[in-house]
Amino acid sequence: MVRKRKKVLVAMSGGVDSSMAAALLKKQGYDFTGVFMHFWKEFDDKNQFENKCCSLESYEKLKTVCRIINIPLIIIHAEKEFKRAVVDYFLTEYKKGQTPNPCIVCNQYIKFRLLIKKMLELNADNIATGHYAMIKESAKSQNMALYKAKDKHKDQSYFLYTLNQKQLSRLLLPLGKYTKKEVKKMAKVLMLPYAENEESQDICFVDNTIEAFLKKYLKLKPGLIFNEDGKILGKHRGLPLYTLGQRKNLNIGGYVPYYVSQKDIAKNRLIVTNDPLKSQLYSCLVQVENINWIAGKMPKDDEILVKTRYRSPEFSAIIRSIKKKRALIEFLKPQMAITPGQSAVFYDKKGKVLGGGIIYL
Repeated sequence: MVRKRKKVLVAMSGGVDSSMAAALLKKQGYDFTGVFMHFWKEFDDKNQFENKCCSLESYEKLKTVCRIINIPLIIIHAEKEFKRAVVDYFLTEYKKGQTPNPCIVCNQYIKFRLLIKKMLELNADNIATGHYAMIKESAKSQNMALYKAKDKHKDQSYFLYTLNQKQLSRLLLPLGKYTKKEVKKMAKVLMLPYAENEESQDICFVDNTIEAFLKKYLKLKPGLIFNEDGKILGKHRGLPLYTLGQRKNLNIGGYVPYYVSQKDIAKNRLIVTNDPLKSQLYSCLVQVENINWIAGKMPKDDEILVKTRYRSPEFSAIIRSIKKKRALIEFLKPQMAITPGQSAVFYDKKGKVLGGGIIYL
């Protein structure tokens, strides 16, 4: 039974998910405040690009939502923190030849840290977001556990593996037990403003394309494209513009498709293959660093399920070795394009998130 008038800060962007998270919490009797976060926006001499997460349009929509639900709204300015922790990290990783996931970094170093900080300042009890995932308390250990959402297609537990026990004990995820379809249906009943096509997988601070963004902020050095036998096949536009497994926009020509299999940073070479099954593109081994175990320690069972990209399925794997916050993971079947910079997230067979870390070479 929820104690009435418990104070909660809800991260809100004006979208249907965070709006319905707030509406559901209010219905449950919470006393809460909406929080709108201002992140870094790109400036130039001609115009200012609106960050998708905190645009003027999003803010105006959110004010309408708050009037409908009848809740107060506060703003947290995090432009400098976001630029340093997320945007600069994004550019640095691409420069090194990695393919980072900025949403995970934002959750770890910006959103949840600032929400917890503001929660303590306002003497509130909890924070909440519109993520699709579930939190359960273990009856045996009394630890808080993070699980996949009911909606397996929308599940966002992958982005939350960096959470720790203190954060989970304060976090509410009201959408975890609903499907996206159910959330939209409830939003219509409440007449909350949202667009049917508002779903977006784009990076919030990138205006056009990742390639255009990287070209603007990085000094790209063109070079040669080789096959795995050392034959020159063409020219690349700069290694940060390519990722492992990429097939399109290689501009090699021919009838047989080629895939990026390696990026030789030292020699500025892009290596491609037309036979990925026999190339280095497939591997059973992955090295992971900066590991966070949600329970505070690694699981007893060595065999786990691992997801190496948000939209990829999980595959069975074994923890072969672990030292401090690094681990060697072996998949039971070879995996294609395990990409440095992306996150490997660990699950058990019941959908519980065990932890995760960053893939490295």
